[in-house]
Amino acid sequence: MSDKLRILLTGFGPFPGAPHNPTQLLVARLARLRRPALDDVAIASHIFPVTYAAVDRQLPEVLAAHKPDALLMFGLAARTSYLRIETRARNAVTMLWPDAANTRSSKRGIAANADAMTFGPHTARLLRAARLTGIDARPSRDAGAYLCNYLSWRAIENVKAGGPKLAAFIHIPLLARGAASRRKGSPRITLEELVDAGEAMLMEMVRLARKRRASPAGVNI
Repeated sequence: MSDKLRILLTGFGPFPGAPHNPTQLLVARLARLRRPALDDVAIASHIFPVTYAAVDRQLPEVLAAHKPDALLMFGLAARTSYLRIETRARNAVTMLWPDAANTRSSKRGIAANADAMTFGPHTARLLRAARLTGIDARPSRDAGAYLCNYLSWRAIENVKAGGPKLAAFIHIPLLARGAASRRKGSPRITLEELVDAGEAMLMEMVRLARKRRASPAGVNI
């Protein structure tokens, strides 16, 4: 069991303005996947409450508990109609919008005198994997200034500190209602389309994590 590749999937719970967060459904579906290519993979999942305190407390706990080789995170971008593969985390926190605990940040940055941090070149592989399913997926350099960006920053910090070898954050849109396929021209993505893209990105992350395990330190993949 200890030799299994370990992948941690995360999503978020509800927050002000989003009483139903579809990342919970997506993460649950992906965590239940059973594929021959995943026989030697241990998939764990975690749903973060949408608070800064929860991210700061729970992220180190789940990383210590599961010791993942790779971390694949999902968040909701309600105003975007397509999948966003985030390429970096900004050193920014909004002071305008409170989190789910009604807490506002008292500062505009996460760390003092720090530039944005990138996830790495593997995000291009995830983008390609998602697009091959037919979904509208695009790269993004702006993860916002709310909890999604905050979690991204903390995750990259952990990668740099010797935690997971790989991390990625995916913003998903609000989903089309019902299980039926989208009508032609409809801007909304269905849950099934999202699960297909999520599975493709998960399988690519597994492949990348396997290669990272077998590669010398510092080799880009």
